[in-house]
Amino acid sequence: MARTNRTGLARSLALPRTQLRNVYPALRYGPLDVLKQRLDTETDNTAGLLEAAVDWGLYRDGHRMPSTDFHHAVETAREGAGFVWLGLHEPSPEQLEQLGEVFSLHPLALEDAASARQRPKLERHENDMFLAMRTLAYVDSVDRDAGGDVVETGAVMVFVGEWFVITVRHGKHTALASLRRRMEEDTEQLSGGPSAVLHAVADKVVDDYLAVVDSVQQDLEEIESTVFAPRGNTDIERIYQLKRDVIEMKRTVQPLTGPLRELSERPRRLIHAEIREYFRDVSDHLSRVHEQVAGFDELLTSILQAGLARVSIAENEDMRKISAWVAIAAVPTMIAGIYGMNFDHMWELRQPWGYPAVLCLMATICAGLFRGFKRNGWL
Repeated sequence: MARTNRTGLARSLALPRTQLRNVYPALRYGPLDVLKQRLDTETDNTAGLLEAAVDWGLYRDGHRMPSTDFHHAVETAREGAGFVWLGLHEPSPEQLEQLGEVFSLHPLALEDAASARQRPKLERHENDMFLAMRTLAYVDSVDRDAGGDVVETGAVMVFVGEWFVITVRHGKHTALASLRRRMEEDTEQLSGGPSAVLHAVADKVVDDYLAVVDSVQQDLEEIESTVFAPRGNTDIERIYQLKRDVIEMKRTVQPLTGPLRELSERPRRLIHAEIREYFRDVSDHLSRVHEQVAGFDELLTSILQAGLARVSIAENEDMRKISAWVAIAAVPTMIAGIYGMNFDHMWELRQPWGYPAVLCLMATICAGLFRGFKRNGWL
């Protein structure tokens, strides 16, 4: 493989100065010996870059071309014979720097691609375009830790150029291997070039949003039925946890509406006109997700307030019951306390009916209090 690289480089370096710079736009400036030195460095760096690669391929007319030399595939795509699709998973800063050298990417875009918490956005540079998206994944209850997140987030960044498309993924969810296989089977879609891959990635991310929204809605309906059941248990911690995850979903979904709307409405040099129409469908799905997530947030706020009110009402009912029984118990306690003072001139103490009369008095008063409290709903 090394011999093939050297042969390709030798052929490239034999080109005239102007033609060499057209083949390698990243090496556009500088003397020819400096260009040669940078080109050799670029070739050596691809080995470290490919350690973070999940898959890569050279595609022409919707078909994946047989190729085992990454540098040769890049060189072929630069010359206009197809495009390269490179997929990376959590690359290191050094690998991203190598990526920028090979594909002439903007340093600020590479800096954004290194962060798994990057806010969704769309940036346009001279020779490429950068789209950052946040991903969502639902965590089943059996896999969820105590107090753990219901929804986990990640990130997918896409670099799109005339002859390349690069996906950078952070997190363990939203793998793109199945998407690549599906597109390789659909040669008509893949023949759309890098913009078709960009649309497919955005469509998969939004479809995952829809799946997460459906799962969260089931949890929400379960919580709602539990809170408003006649003898339901109000789990405030679970409601608060779900509300926190819904807020995170809102932060993930809402910023992406602007970039997708821009891709669907404004003509772009790197976006094929037919592909731009399909972005409109993705934007519509995202709008639906945004509306549902906003509705979840409002509904959870209402459920949380209703749950807190129900807990407060239950506590008030308990306090009323306790107060009523304390009032009933205070009557015999008071009478017993009076007759326990041992006064000499208490004439009823020496009467044979005194003891039964006091007991009947206690029972009558307690029964009257119990009936009154029961009628007023205290007991």
